[in-house]
Amino acid sequence: MDVIVARARFQELRERSGPVVPSELDEIWAALDTVRPEDILGEWKGGEFRTGHPLDGTLATVGWYGKTFTSAHDAKPLICRNSAGELYSNRELGKGEASLWTVEFRGEPTATMVYDGRPVLDHFKRVDGSTLMGIMNVKGVPAEGPFFYFFLERVSEGPRAGEGS
Repeated sequence: MDVIVARARFQELRERSGPVVPSELDEIWAALDTVRPEDILGEWKGGEFRTGHPLDGTLATVGWYGKTFTSAHDAKPLICRNSAGELYSNRELGKGEASLWTVEFRGEPTATMVYDGRPVLDHFKRVDGSTLMGIMNVKGVPAEGPFFYFFLERVSEGPRAGEGS
């Protein structure tokens, strides 16, 4: 699959209301370009692909909005909305925050968010100039998965997440 086909297929699967087969997402992932940590700094609104993973739908229950990468050593993986609709970094759920590194995943070095307090790595690849595809990798999960697949859309302007807990 070339990158043009991968981008089109990504959009189709992103808009699908029903389940997505992980192998389809893996084919798209393989065709996408890697990114460097400095390329993804900023605020991102997130969404997930429903693949039957145990985490499917869980982030919505905690009001997950997305992620913020202020610098390589200041990444907020769980930007959520509180009951008043305000954005905040959910440090309690994440057991801290995170940092960005270049980590090899599936044979390619790419930007990866390493959680401070959990054995979790979120690997990223570029779909286009404003969209990233992510794969959450947790310690102990075999090379074939199951993985949690998600996407991030760059926020150009909008509310900033506060520094609350």
